[in-house]
Amino acid sequence: MTNLATDTSLAKTLFHMTWPMLFGVLSLMSFQLADSAFIGQLGVAPLAAVGFTVPMYQLIIGVQVGLGIATTAVISKALGAEQTEHAKQLGGLVVIIGAVAISILCLILWFSRATILEVLGGEPELLATLSLYWKPWLISAWVGAMLYFGYSLCRAHGNTMLPGITMVVTSLLNIALDPLYIFVFDWGLAGAPYATITSFAIGALIVYPKVISHQWLAFKFQPGTIPSSIKQLANITGPAMLSQFMPSLSAMFATALVAAYGTAAVAAWGLGTRLEFFSIVIVLALTMSMPPMIGRFWGAKDLESIRQLVNIAIKFVLLWQLAIAIIWLLLSDNITSLMTTDLSVAEVLQHYLLKVPFSYGALGLCMIMVSVCNAMGLPMRALLISCLRLFLCYLPLLWIGSQIDALDGLMSGALVGNLAAGLMAWMLYQKGFKKALEKHPS
Repeated sequence: MTNLATDTSLAKTLFHMTWPMLFGVLSLMSFQLADSAFIGQLGVAPLAAVGFTVPMYQLIIGVQVGLGIATTAVISKALGAEQTEHAKQLGGLVVIIGAVAISILCLILWFSRATILEVLGGEPELLATLSLYWKPWLISAWVGAMLYFGYSLCRAHGNTMLPGITMVVTSLLNIALDPLYIFVFDWGLAGAPYATITSFAIGALIVYPKVISHQWLAFKFQPGTIPSSIKQLANITGPAMLSQFMPSLSAMFATALVAAYGTAAVAAWGLGTRLEFFSIVIVLALTMSMPPMIGRFWGAKDLESIRQLVNIAIKFVLLWQLAIAIIWLLLSDNITSLMTTDLSVAEVLQHYLLKVPFSYGALGLCMIMVSVCNAMGLPMRALLISCLRLFLCYLPLLWIGSQIDALDGLMSGALVGNLAAGLMAWMLYQKGFKKALEKHPS
């Protein structure tokens, strides 16, 4: 009865922490899908330009999420130790470091766009379309990153409601502005990122006044504290960021493989990736809500609660993602007609929906294991999981599948690769957890 009561209590707490982030992340994914749907009406070339953007976007996301993970861990620890002023200074440093880092990365991507297109196997004729999209898109990525850092400060102080509500507001606004900017103002492909800039900027005007009024950040630093604070952030940010880079590297290599089969294949793969983001929304919400809980349990050496919490999350994710895969299978015809009017793109996307979504449960398991290991202060194990997923499971099987049965085999390789990655991640987590039990027996 005690275990059952504990499981029920943990499940309720996890639900209350997760649901605001779930609706927030769901709304973000909805506007990304809406972007793809509107852009899909412009033709294959604009869709392909967005397809080549996906791995670059994941690179930017890797930087901001890595810093966000460090924000939650370090500031929560400072607050737990009643170091309020230090927590404020850390908040200010996060915003400054994040603004500079994302700015540099966006500038590098802009000036390297031709090289990136060539390396990923894109056709040279796409460069003009890509440039038209990337200029406002990179600005939107910077504004979005700054908004994300504001969200991270909120979560570090235990507030998931404000980020969740703001995500919903900005997403609805983005969806409303998309057709206005793209079609009514006749800005075409560039209209989508301009709509994102507008909505994210309004989101920042909602979040940052609240953050400042709650005194969750300060730009007045005590002498001699900046180097140690930066070191604190870097100790977690470094491995966490590298771990976040793995999906970006995976996406770049995968896009290069897909590009060998033509522009329509890249366009379909880009749409499939957007649908994947939408499909694993519950997993993304859990990776945001679980770390604060796990961090508290870890600090209290309550490893049994960590084990129970992780088991609850994994069981739910596996069942949920199986249901999502079945829904995509049943609605594949409707989804492809909604996302694109090009028959060649629709055909490839339909093959994607018939196979890859059935591996989303294993992919979700892998993502949660990375998040859990980071929260437990095991960033190197999280990094190991991400690296092995890329170099041992996903990419090799993607390539092998393409060699066996071309593009259709590549889809099968993605399915098997994700399944293998999920199993591997679970085994590595179990091994790490056993070592933790030996050091800190209950």
